[in-house]
Amino acid sequence: MNNNNSIFTLQFALLCLSGFLFFGSFNMIVPELPSYLDSLGGGEYKGLIIALFTVTAGLSRPFSGKLADKVGRIPVMVVGALVSGIAALIYPFVTGIIGFFALRFFHGFSTGFKPTGTSAYVADIVPAARRGEAMGIVGFFSSLGMAAGPAIGSFIASSAGLNAMFYSSSSFAILSVLILIGMKESLKDREKLSASHFYVKPNEVFEPNVISPSLMMMLSVFSFGAILTVIPDLSDKLGFPNRGLFFTFFTIASLLVRIVAGKASDKYGRIPVLKIGSMILLVAMLLLANTDNQTMFVISGVAFGLGVGICSPTIFAWTIDLSNEAHRGRGIATMYIALEIGIGMGAFLSGLIYNNELANISLVFYIASATVLIGLIYLYSNPVKKLALASQPASEQAHED
Repeated sequence: MNNNNSIFTLQFALLCLSGFLFFGSFNMIVPELPSYLDSLGGGEYKGLIIALFTVTAGLSRPFSGKLADKVGRIPVMVVGALVSGIAALIYPFVTGIIGFFALRFFHGFSTGFKPTGTSAYVADIVPAARRGEAMGIVGFFSSLGMAAGPAIGSFIASSAGLNAMFYSSSSFAILSVLILIGMKESLKDREKLSASHFYVKPNEVFEPNVISPSLMMMLSVFSFGAILTVIPDLSDKLGFPNRGLFFTFFTIASLLVRIVAGKASDKYGRIPVLKIGSMILLVAMLLLANTDNQTMFVISGVAFGLGVGICSPTIFAWTIDLSNEAHRGRGIATMYIALEIGIGMGAFLSGLIYNNELANISLVFYIASATVLIGLIYLYSNPVKKLALASQPASEQAHED
């Protein structure tokens, strides 16, 4: 770990740039996938576009967590970015529904690996007292990629076609890989890759210390799964020519608060900041449930971005706080499994409820608001010990959990 109080190093800067390119890569194609699936004759299966992606990501987390702890953070990140690049190259050659969903299943390995390695790398190179701030900065650049990706992708698709969009997505991912290859590994006492690293024991799948942040992640990102599934169609209904604009609005709003929220959680504690973020997410979901014009749509996107921008870096830092230092990869992987479950459930259930009927969109967002409310109630009922523990650096916790 970096023992001085600075987080602004060359390695940190390269990590941020790699994250920008990676998140830009796979988010570039998201707004166009529902209509792409329509063209293949599978419009009624839109809920599976995100759900299958997250299933693979979730299944791969125990492996990526163990590999990050044993083999290294950078190899895990490289695998994730490389999968994203390869998958994007294959989309133009898919001609059927089964092939499309098989590719979505494969593409999910990208987010099963890259973010796990990234979070573990950050924990290695930044001071414990500035974890929230560091995760906020990393999230800032990742969100910048998420904001630029959909808008760029939809623009390329409308002006040059879907194939050009897919090839552009692949280019972003390959550039991310090239940056990662040139970085320095942060894991000490690395092991040489062997078959045993792919055998994950039951006690290596789940890190019990991080139950609280994992639960909050699952409940808060259910709404994101819903948004990924139905927002493109709602954009069409409201007359937006670019389906990626909502994602741009919410991501820019997220950018504005991530660093500030991360620093606030370092200073005031994770849970007080999470309460504020969850309240804003709840408002955003209720606004979306009642959106009937472009102005309200934009306001909803901004509110959602603010909520995500506050909650995300705080939950990541809280997870690192509670993780055993020797098993950081496992702790982070556990939180990411919860994230995939939340997004996958949100996408799948929203697809079932929506059923390609615009009249059902309000119900989708009312259900999403209920999951956010459950998380908010949990924060207020959490034991006092956890409230105090949440704000302590990992080095001071003595791993009480």
